Amino acid sequence: MPEVNRTLSEMGIGFASFLAPPSPEVIRFTVGQPDFDTPSPVVEAAKAALDRGETTYTRTQGSEELCHAVAEHLTIHGIKADPDDVLISPGCKQALLYGLMATLNAGDEVLLLSPAWPSYDGMVKLTGAVPVHVPVRKDNYHPNFDNLEAAVTPNTKAIMLNSPNNPTGAVYTEEETRRVVEFAIKHDLWIIDDMIYATLVWTDHPYTSPCAIPGGAERTITVGGWSKGWAMTGWRLGWITGPKIVMDGVKKINVSSATHVATFMMPAATIALSMNEETATMAASFKQRGELIHGLLSELPGVIVPKPEGAFYAFCDITGTGMSDLEFAERALSEAKVQVIPGSLMDGGEGFVRISYATSPENIREGVHRLSTWLNAL
Repeated sequence: MPEVNRTLSEMGIGFASFLAPPSPEVIRFTVGQPDFDTPSPVVEAAKAALDRGETTYTRTQGSEELCHAVAEHLTIHGIKADPDDVLISPGCKQALLYGLMATLNAGDEVLLLSPAWPSYDGMVKLTGAVPVHVPVRKDNYHPNFDNLEAAVTPNTKAIMLNSPNNPTGAVYTEEETRRVVEFAIKHDLWIIDDMIYATLVWTDHPYTSPCAIPGGAERTITVGGWSKGWAMTGWRLGWITGPKIVMDGVKKINVSSATHVATFMMPAATIALSMNEETATMAASFKQRGELIHGLLSELPGVIVPKPEGAFYAFCDITGTGMSDLEFAERALSEAKVQVIPGSLMDGGEGFVRISYATSPENIREGVHRLSTWLNAL
């Protein structure tokens, strides 16, 4: 019998085993999904497109209207994208994979700020390239530039950014982003910038795109989407843009893999980008929940947690409990009826757990209360 792709044996399944819905009495701090409904005008726009019969093939990179809307949206972050070099993809994950496929060759190395969202590791391996996990600072989960310099080899080809960050909730400063751009110029690297959480920032400094830094635009591939900021996770809509030489390759990859996203969703995605009030309301709610959960988690014995800066994750150091992160997660589920993500599912996350506060304030209070009762009884 022919063998399968050997790379698959080297890939994990990320958080999948800890994302399965538990029994109803369990408080879930695991799913990175807004607990808001998709704004009704977006839903109605999709229905209207269906009623108009927009169910046939269309422009492969996305409608001109939607690509122009994405380019206009990106100007908010200082990103000057040519609409002809914007492509709409079936989710942000697919866009990231496109960007990696367009820039990497087998054996190239990609720097991942560790701990990194586990899908990055798998995506890099799928291209035949090599993920290199570079530890971040432990006090605030921001880049450690000494570690980055030490990780560079003649095979280093790209660095992956994700700010606001999953799993840590860190938001990199403008100065840190500037240093990343200077680092990329020095070593002639591509920057793959995953800005999926850009609308969810709680710090005084906003998300900063490498494209807004001199020298950054010509080497940055920007990837984002509608899932987090617009509560559209199930719509599977993302975007990717970057230098023309990269986007010409991305278009070829898309034509050979997905053709285009569902035609009737494009008018809905266009409408979504105009809904600033709704996205601001969601962001304000998550900011309040981040403050709430940080205050409660900080009182847990043996737990240290820097204040979340963005996205909707708190990344907790639980080594003071005397448990490994896997033991903590398993016992929290079985004994406290609280579901969390063990950090060791990511390279560099050993001794930490990720807690998503994309749930109600009532669940946050009850879940942390259960953890407190459990830990104090040990």
